[in-house]
Amino acid sequence: MTEAVPAGAPVPLDEAEIARVRRRSRAAIIAGQVLAGIGMGSTMSAGALLIAAVSGSEALSGMAATMSTIGAAIAAVPLATLATRRGRAPALATGALVAALGAVVGIVAAVLGWTLLLLAGVVMLGVGTAVNLQARFAATDLSEPHRRGRDLSVVVWSTTVGAVLGPNLIGPGDAVGQFLGLPPLSGVYLFTVVAQGAAVVVYLVWLRPDPLRLATRIGLERPASPEAAPRQADANGVATGMIATSLSHATMVAIMAMTPVHLVNHGAGLELVGITISLHVLGMYAFSPLWGVLADRLGREATIAIGQVLLLGALLLLSVGAESEVWVAVGLFTIGLGWSAASVAGSTLITESVDVVGRARIQGRADLLMSAAGAIGGAAAGLVLAQLGYGGLALAATSLAAIVLGAVVARMARRLTPS
Repeated sequence: MTEAVPAGAPVPLDEAEIARVRRRSRAAIIAGQVLAGIGMGSTMSAGALLIAAVSGSEALSGMAATMSTIGAAIAAVPLATLATRRGRAPALATGALVAALGAVVGIVAAVLGWTLLLLAGVVMLGVGTAVNLQARFAATDLSEPHRRGRDLSVVVWSTTVGAVLGPNLIGPGDAVGQFLGLPPLSGVYLFTVVAQGAAVVVYLVWLRPDPLRLATRIGLERPASPEAAPRQADANGVATGMIATSLSHATMVAIMAMTPVHLVNHGAGLELVGITISLHVLGMYAFSPLWGVLADRLGREATIAIGQVLLLGALLLLSVGAESEVWVAVGLFTIGLGWSAASVAGSTLITESVDVVGRARIQGRADLLMSAAGAIGGAAAGLVLAQLGYGGLALAATSLAAIVLGAVVARMARRLTPS
């Protein structure tokens, strides 16, 4: 029977201990993702409506997604740097704590009716998204090459429980908030405070020994081990992965952010908004293990291409079916599927294109680019919605999916061409 390794003590570099740490790390990351999903799913769904209510301007509603992704972008590199220096656990816990404080700021801003303070709170909440992104990379710290897609996808999938439940907490959260005397739509932020606070505890207590620090040690002491692969960097693989994850994220954020506003303007209630967003989030996370298996078997590039085809189909559907609540729900679900395929396969491609010593730094840059693209997409979405309507917004977004598809096809063609 393997003896427990004291906290802070070096982990023996035998396969049994590495497997034990791999299982423990996966369990901790999954638990943290479930908790984070509850908080982020609820507050992000209500964010656009709350900003519109506090500011009195529908044009500012798109700032919910924009400010959230700005927060994720700002935090991406600092959290990656912290992970490199101190490990995954301190980085993930710090991000979750900032998100919890952001929910507190959001509640205070709603009470005072201060739009700028509310936007600042949303920026802090966006740090929770940065944690979500880094967690998927943390799942691959100790992965073997042939399982990286599946290991990453399992952690993405774990967000499903909380993220699907989260949007449906808008109504109950509003009821709790009004019972406590809080302004409409702000009560749901209470759930985020509790959920993110619990995630902090999970990361600090369970995520030991730290998977990234152990993986780095393996890479230095056993450079020929599977966990340390590859030995040569693949700059084109990193670039293709970044293009896929960032532009797919921009597409998803632009459409998702404007959907609640579009539905409410057409007479839909909060319950229908919650169900529609839940279906979208279900598409984003619930089928990620499928994409992980396909990424490992068919290849990263082929799985990214499948995701772009799904995105294009969904966007075309929304462009002609914008007035139908059913077609909006179907389209948003399919956008979630396409985003999931591109995110899982693209993130795996980035990870396997860099050696373990420099991996966290490149992953941080990838998250920065992904979040920045989402911020631009969210900001532009409000303006495009006002000018072209929801269908026009969906049609305009097809250009992003076409760019990704072109980049993937070009990489596949280069790999098939004899050098």
